[in-house]
Amino acid sequence: MNEEYQQQVMMMIMYGGNAKANSIEAIKAVKNNDFVLAEKKLAEADESIHEAHNQQTAMLTNDANVMTEGKGEMTPVTLYLVHAQDHIMNAITFRDLAAEIIELYKKIS
Repeated sequence: MNEEYQQQVMMMIMYGGNAKANSIEAIKAVKNNDFVLAEKKLAEADESIHEAHNQQTAMLTNDANVMTEGKGEMTPVTLYLVHAQDHIMNAITFRDLAAEIIELYKKIS
């Protein structure tokens, strides 16, 4: 594993964790009827998911180039990469659920 790969994987883990944490904060905020903070935290979660997606896209682009041009090496699938993907998938799920909960609170109030 090269240093760039390790950095990409760690960034995916970090951004996924940040997105999940912001989504949880959004839910806590809306439970306190702080709709402004809830929307802000949801937007922050979106930014983190976007950044994680950028890391994924870089890896996918690399692999597509290797497959089409035959140059370079495919991205290695390690336990760290699987863990990073898990973080991102959970973050997206939390973000989507947080958005639904916020909408429900808006309807109730």
